[in-house]
Amino acid sequence: MPNGSDLIPGSVVGIIGFGAFGQLIAHHIRPHFRLYAYDPAPGLQPVAERHGVALTSLETAASCPVVVLATPVGCLDEIVDAIAPHIRPGSLVLDVGSVKLGPADIMKRGLPEHAEIVATHPLFGPQSARDGIASLKIAVCPIRGSRCYRLAAFLRHHLRLNVIMTTPGDHDRDAAIVQGLTHLIAKVLVQMQPLPKRMTTKSFDLLLEAVNMVRHDAPEVFEAIESLNPYSSGVRKKFFELASALNAELADGPV
Repeated sequence: MPNGSDLIPGSVVGIIGFGAFGQLIAHHIRPHFRLYAYDPAPGLQPVAERHGVALTSLETAASCPVVVLATPVGCLDEIVDAIAPHIRPGSLVLDVGSVKLGPADIMKRGLPEHAEIVATHPLFGPQSARDGIASLKIAVCPIRGSRCYRLAAFLRHHLRLNVIMTTPGDHDRDAAIVQGLTHLIAKVLVQMQPLPKRMTTKSFDLLLEAVNMVRHDAPEVFEAIESLNPYSSGVRKKFFELASALNAELADGPV
């Protein structure tokens, strides 16, 4: 069973981006690794100390044996440009964004050949992971190098995650429906407030539970899911066409 030392020589991880998701990562991998993090946002020192993370420079975090890119998908290009000169030979670099085709291409083109690359997507967030991450799903896409399989084994055995090995294209095709429609429906329902709270059905309660899991996500998450996934526009078009057809059918009344 692989442990931190098997996965990473020296058991050191650098996290680029220490927002809500970077902090969630730190919380769950802290027992296995020594952690460094870089984030230009002010006021993160107390949070970092609480998670046992040393805040450091971009250069230091990027020179760790494993580098986790926990930044918005929209700024990944500039982040990869900034860290590329500091990536050491044999390092493992992975992202955790909601879209995989674009980020996989950015990392493959922008990172040095001596770096191994894995594109990942934890299929959960701080809200859905509030009771723990055991049995939750994570997509793992091998891009360059073979250490992705040791990473997958670590995620399974130590973090108890349900690992889905896939490709960036297959991931984005499914995510356009799974995440795209969920966030789209949530966005509409939130704008229909106030919603009933007392006289509800179980199915409506479950729908609201799903909405509440994503409604507080950063705006960049919605933007990535709906605008940066190449399959999302087609899914939206089909959804609204079907909804429009159903609305017209209902408006016509019974035949």
